[in-house]
Amino acid sequence: MLFAKKTATAFTALLTAAVSASPAHHKATSTFSTSIISSTASATSSATSEVISLAQWATIGVTQYPNIFDSSAANANEVCSGYSLTGLKTTETGLYGRLNLLKECNVYGYDFDELSLFVEYQSAERLNIQIQPVDLTYVYILPDNLVPKPGVETLTPFVDSDLVFAYTASPFSFSIVRKSTGEILFSTAGNPLVYENQFIQFNTSLPKGHFITGLGESIHGFQQEPGANKTLYANDAGDPIDANIYGVHPIYVDQRYGTNTTHGVYVRNSHAQEVLVREEYLTWRLLGGTLDIYFFTGPTVKDVITQYVSTIGLPNLIPYWSLGFHQCRWGYQTSDRLSEVIENFRKFDIPLETIWTDIDYMDSYKDFTTDPHRYPLEKFQDVIETLHANHQHYIPIVDAAIYHPSPLNKSDIYPVFDDGVAAEAFLKNPDGSLYIGAVWPGYTVYPDWLASGTQDWWTKAMVDWHKKVPFDGIWLDMNEVSSFCVGSCGSKNYTQNPVHPPFDVGAPAITFPLGFNITNSTDIPYYNSIWYTYTHTPTPSSTASTTSTSTTVSTDPMNTKAPGKGNINYPPYAINHQQGNHDLAVHAVSPNATHADGTVEYEVHSLWGYGITNATYHALLEVFPDKRPFIISRSTFPGSGKWTGHWGGDNSADWAYMYFSIPQALSFGLFGIPMFGVDVCGFNGNTDMELCNRWMQLGAFFPFYRNHNYLGAIDQEPYVWESVTEATRTVMAIRYAILPYYYTLMYEASKTGMPAMRALSWEFPNDKTLASVETQFLVGEAILVTPVLAGIFWPAMRAMWAKRGDIVSCPALYFTTNSSAQLQQIVCQSKLQKTLPRKYIRHHSRSEPFT
Repeated sequence: MLFAKKTATAFTALLTAAVSASPAHHKATSTFSTSIISSTASATSSATSEVISLAQWATIGVTQYPNIFDSSAANANEVCSGYSLTGLKTTETGLYGRLNLLKECNVYGYDFDELSLFVEYQSAERLNIQIQPVDLTYVYILPDNLVPKPGVETLTPFVDSDLVFAYTASPFSFSIVRKSTGEILFSTAGNPLVYENQFIQFNTSLPKGHFITGLGESIHGFQQEPGANKTLYANDAGDPIDANIYGVHPIYVDQRYGTNTTHGVYVRNSHAQEVLVREEYLTWRLLGGTLDIYFFTGPTVKDVITQYVSTIGLPNLIPYWSLGFHQCRWGYQTSDRLSEVIENFRKFDIPLETIWTDIDYMDSYKDFTTDPHRYPLEKFQDVIETLHANHQHYIPIVDAAIYHPSPLNKSDIYPVFDDGVAAEAFLKNPDGSLYIGAVWPGYTVYPDWLASGTQDWWTKAMVDWHKKVPFDGIWLDMNEVSSFCVGSCGSKNYTQNPVHPPFDVGAPAITFPLGFNITNSTDIPYYNSIWYTYTHTPTPSSTASTTSTSTTVSTDPMNTKAPGKGNINYPPYAINHQQGNHDLAVHAVSPNATHADGTVEYEVHSLWGYGITNATYHALLEVFPDKRPFIISRSTFPGSGKWTGHWGGDNSADWAYMYFSIPQALSFGLFGIPMFGVDVCGFNGNTDMELCNRWMQLGAFFPFYRNHNYLGAIDQEPYVWESVTEATRTVMAIRYAILPYYYTLMYEASKTGMPAMRALSWEFPNDKTLASVETQFLVGEAILVTPVLAGIFWPAMRAMWAKRGDIVSCPALYFTTNSSAQLQQIVCQSKLQKTLPRKYIRHHSRSEPFT
């Protein structure tokens, strides 16, 4: 869950008491206001009490002006001259040379005068270009032990490779050519290389009519069409369209229909990045680090996917049970309510493999705790024991930040924090003090995944907690990493803990899917009355902090150039970061937060989720020595699939998000994370019967199948509506019958990198008419799924299979229909010549457990 998902509106009557504004990214002197907030609003206590709330202004950063929207911003291609190549030498695996600056530029930082160029032929399918300053004093090089760096895999790389490095010495440019055909795959000709301490830029030409995919994470169509601007920076944002969200995947696939070839380009870098896709070129910008570029020869799109995923790390093989149906809700506020939901699935004869809990179960939102009133431990243990007796499973959420107890309150005891301090496991401020942000429990600290003692501390916390709450997997959230305030706002205020978030928690959802007012017109007055009652209920008066003064907001973007590592908090080049004022520290730990080894968050921000996922995976190996860990994480990076699956984040209950779920899933298959799904029926806002019906059908063919929604929304379990219940039973009969087939595909993914859920353009790479189809997909090679969305293309697919000599068959197991499909139907076709492994398996009918 993220901040925007649990609020889009701050309720100032509850929260606002202006206090003196401290400089962003520095320690705030007083960032709280006092309010009387009921337990129903906070969901953290059993009685009404005085609560201190984080001040709204403390969430506001320094306004930045994204360069791509600034018409007066300098164009680096026009003002910079680039480098010249000298002293090129041949090595055993490639080439080495020096690049010397032709003319001072200093457009968005300070130029490096000398660069080293390394060209390495690593295998028949992969070539690496690395460019970095000769003087590495202030340059962050992504460590191989953090994100593995691919190496040479063949004894004769020059001979074996189908890729050729060609170059022009001055001004330096290079091209990557396919040796077998002479096709230019990548070329920087005509544009200078720009390499400054906080700004790196390169360009490549693209053929007209190109078909580019990849470059995540964002809610976008499958293709990155001309005009697309991709910001690559992990971000706690509630699934905005066409903007950067939770993870970073700097890989694109160039599928060329003119030559029927495909290649891939991966940039191994953890800094903030921006990629501009245009009609005949692509521009890539990075805010630091080194250029470490990998080219994959293909020549088919399936080849590129397997080459790339094998390079970054093959996906882990998930436990079989994780392919069953999962039910979750932010709003299962008691263990009794949780038991009721579990029993309702049994009552309505709907398979339920796993039940999940959101932050409701926690004691005041603290990790590794249970609320003694709403989830009393013994009662909660009984619920889980009953689940396990029925061969079902339980997964809790674990948030990223750790609560900082108040030393002024002797009863505010939290051993997990104390153990972390002893292990020196938390991020610091530049002055060596604890970096203290704010998330759900109040002022919080953040694990430092680069510190030597963090893994042991985290493993102990997981092992100890499992002894009390015997979970079966872990759901990692808020791990971009998120903070509700800007800078170390708790450094002088943590004694006020626990503080309340700076917004109303669980306000009633007021949105419905498109067309709801027409199809459900009789229900509108009822829902309007709920919202009216909520908004017109007087709120308790709030009193301002005794230290409050007037608030001032700076209009100076502060993004001036600086030597060394540069202007860490406000880099001279401002990316289009999807937050209200584009400040990198809004909804995030500040860029100047410092790790144990001296690395700053500016250099590794997008790796924080990667770090906690790695640590959690290895902790679960201790919890479950004989079982495969199961993790679903919100923030991901290249290689995350080795440990985790991913869900699409805080989507909305609307048809558009159901549509976008397909290109999301296809993209994450390409990114090496095949265990992907979205919040079926939608998370934010209220769903309705028809949307939930269609989405339960569609979700049944995604690898990860989970229904989940927002605290203030209406119930949306599949048994809420009779028609959804019937449709769910029907489509789950299909899913559970083909689980052996799906599991076989997931096993294939773990060995080759080829995902289970596939685009039509991957299966038929030479047919351009199928390139942009994102309203259908394949499960493996054998099953075509056509959900009820805008645009139905299944007749074309039938004809395509017929051309290949495969007879299209729809066995009794599957439904086939057209765009007027009844609510209980979804188009699903298979090849007659393709034998699918099948077995009907449900939690209450199988006799053997699956690990």
